[in-house]
Amino acid sequence: MKIFTVIKKTSGQAITELLIILLALLPLFLIIPMIAKYQDISHTTQIASRYAAFAGAIKGRTLNTPARRQYLADNIRRRIFSNPDAPVKTNDVAGDFKSHQNLFWRTPADTALIQSFSNDIQISFGMDDKKSHSFSPASDGLPFLLKDSLALPAQGIYTVNVSVKLANVPQGLRFYQPFDALDLVMSRSTSLLIQPWTAWSPSNIETHFENPSIFPAQKLKNISPLVDAVVRSIDLPGNISAPKLGQLDFWRDVVPEDRLKAQ
Repeated sequence: MKIFTVIKKTSGQAITELLIILLALLPLFLIIPMIAKYQDISHTTQIASRYAAFAGAIKGRTLNTPARRQYLADNIRRRIFSNPDAPVKTNDVAGDFKSHQNLFWRTPADTALIQSFSNDIQISFGMDDKKSHSFSPASDGLPFLLKDSLALPAQGIYTVNVSVKLANVPQGLRFYQPFDALDLVMSRSTSLLIQPWTAWSPSNIETHFENPSIFPAQKLKNISPLVDAVVRSIDLPGNISAPKLGQLDFWRDVVPEDRLKAQ
């Protein structure tokens, strides 16, 4: 009888503890979906900055006009931040209505986290958030001293920044604090170093050194036949050949012919 009494007094303890734990964990369960939404928007913002960087770099200086920059921004808003099932159409612009919005990015009150595509999603260029398309200047160090003579580009780094302003969740619900007063703005940047110093053939490299001021030894190319004749007339040991004066093609990195044939 004594054992039965102890069991009777403690039979509701587990349920009580479970209810207390659930009450403490309830805010966490309610916040998890919002954290997932913010993480998804953050990842999408990073994708948008990459898209804008590569698209802007391809367009080059044509993006300097306000109309072209507006076109790039509209593409980002419609193709990346709007409804994932949005069709790809020319000159398509995202509208601030539910059918164009991402339905996952909504508050508990079923309002959009991105309320205005044109105002809340902005792009800028460069490390200092310029509104115009630009490149960060390349270094003025030693490797760049002959860039003009060698006809080498030195535009530097191309950076695009994408920022997204998010609406707060509805106020008045304690469970959603402090998400009801974050005024969160997500910003992501992508930088590209475009136009590297490369060439498509050995002869193309040689054309960059045709200027005698860059390669003074090129002037010796005119007397190379005379030097060759003198060397051939002298019986030198070891079959020493004449020097290749002023001849850049002698230093070409040529692939053997047998390696160029299909096996």
